[in-house]
Amino acid sequence: MRFLLLAIAAAVSAPAAAQTYPAKPIHLIVPFTPGGGTDLFSRAIANQLTEKLKWTLVVDNKPGAGGNLGIDAAAKSPADGYTMVMGQTSNLAVNPTLYPKLPYDPLKDLVPVVLVASAPIIIVVNDKSPYRSLADVVAAAKAKPGRISLASPGNGTVAHLSAELLQRAAGMELIHIPYKGAAPALTDLMGGQVDLYASSVSSAIGQLKGGKVRALAVTSAKRSPALPEVPTVAESGYPGFDADTWYGLLMPAGTPQAIVQRVNAEVNKLLALPELRQRIGAEGGEALGGTEERFTALLKADLAKWGNAVRQSGAKVD
Repeated sequence: MRFLLLAIAAAVSAPAAAQTYPAKPIHLIVPFTPGGGTDLFSRAIANQLTEKLKWTLVVDNKPGAGGNLGIDAAAKSPADGYTMVMGQTSNLAVNPTLYPKLPYDPLKDLVPVVLVASAPIIIVVNDKSPYRSLADVVAAAKAKPGRISLASPGNGTVAHLSAELLQRAAGMELIHIPYKGAAPALTDLMGGQVDLYASSVSSAIGQLKGGKVRALAVTSAKRSPALPEVPTVAESGYPGFDADTWYGLLMPAGTPQAIVQRVNAEVNKLLALPELRQRIGAEGGEALGGTEERFTALLKADLAKWGNAVRQSGAKVD
């Protein structure tokens, strides 16, 4: 009888906890430095939760090891609903294969709550480049195998691996030059030290709007709302090509399901608001949302997809 009463009490208290949630500030971990896509989308969500729901969120940037430090900190936090992390494709779907000893298992140690946004990788050249389209690059690369250089923000990044997938799809060979971040890569691209750069839209959009670099294609299945004039790789002759980065909120495994559902419901409402969709769009992203099951299914599929890309590329940790 005692165990039955405890079970009934737990079943009753879970919904009650969700109704009073949150009773204190929520810790939102951002596993990258301020200013990047993950940070921008995290702060956009945090601001809306504060403004519309009066929730208090403390945004904590914990960069390091390709996002691993921040994800690991979240995975090891108390599963009480007061720690969230903004994960993304690289640290959840790429790093488990890229790093030989990852301190967390994205499927066992974390609970996917809700997808927030997706953003394509963009292939850009400097404003003086002779390449006006992806077709120009492919033709030149086939005429001069291994002589055209392509920069990325680093080995094993989604930008690097998207470029590897593109090379295989187009049957061309480029020289990959990994950098430690977007800023030095863009500087060398504009200076003519490298021919191409694969980048997140949010990292390159300022230089694109300033006319210092030119976009050739985006890697997503459809065009970026922020750059509707830029064709997709699929439209450029490679039907079915689709490689982008997604961002989503997760909580430590064991977080009460009622709280997970509450956060999912509230964030989905916010992602339907025109002002938040426009804010995400201005940074080159597209608002997503959806169920926890949708996020989990995408994570499982991308662990296989990007794991295979890592193995085929031979990428090593910088």
